[in-house]
Amino acid sequence: MTNQVAVIGAGIMGAGIAQTCAVAGLRVTMIDVAQAALERGLLSIDNSLERLVARQKLTAVQKTEALARIQATTDYAALAGAQLVIEAATENLDVKLRILRQLATLVVKDTIIATNTSSISITQLAAVVPVPERVIGMHFFNPVPVMALVELIRGLQTSDETHARALAFAQQIGKTPISVRNSPGFAVNRILCPMINEAIFALQEGLATAEDIDNGMKLGCGHPIGPLALADLVGLDTLLAVLEVLYEGFNDPKYRPAPLLKEMVAAGYLGRKSGRGFYVHS
Repeated sequence: MTNQVAVIGAGIMGAGIAQTCAVAGLRVTMIDVAQAALERGLLSIDNSLERLVARQKLTAVQKTEALARIQATTDYAALAGAQLVIEAATENLDVKLRILRQLATLVVKDTIIATNTSSISITQLAAVVPVPERVIGMHFFNPVPVMALVELIRGLQTSDETHARALAFAQQIGKTPISVRNSPGFAVNRILCPMINEAIFALQEGLATAEDIDNGMKLGCGHPIGPLALADLVGLDTLLAVLEVLYEGFNDPKYRPAPLLKEMVAAGYLGRKSGRGFYVHS
């Protein structure tokens, strides 16, 4: 049973993971390099919990108790007591390698080190960690408090014990895990991201408006959200990063990112996080 976890990164994913763990009764240390990022993360968690209270999914007392379980700090030394550390930094290989090298020196050798990467090789990330057998991918989905799935990705080095402990942890916090082996994009994004990319190609070619493309997929295929709205939710920069990993990893042109996607990322139109993507967001 896991009692204490640490989450590296206080952005959308990190804050969501921290909230989910705290609501499940775990003590959480949320770490970020910037105090302002921690404050934004805590505010996001507070707002999210308040919405749950308003919908009678939580009581006001449970909200207060969950917030009290979260410690936010810029000090990596706070990792020391964590049984599980989840790296949830931006989807950038160099950033993740730097964080993993740093945190691996601060935790005991049997601490599980998980990465929330959505596409980067777990084998490559584990290679920079002493005792790489304890490294595993734990890919949460946005918004973390709502989405039930966690993808567990085993690198070449990941031990059976690490996988079993990660699986038990995912179930402990109320998630449903699926297990996949290390491969570009893993399972879900390998299927999902090319579908979103094709929707962007359709928009780029003037086949239909963004609204009609999304309504077509919702009404015709039963999707709860259209692919372009989903791209805005995920973040166009994150989507582009995953597609580039797929394109490079498989050397297959079917994964090439749509030029419109690359241009929008270059313009800073990243979706909900920037206020503008395929839609305008308040």
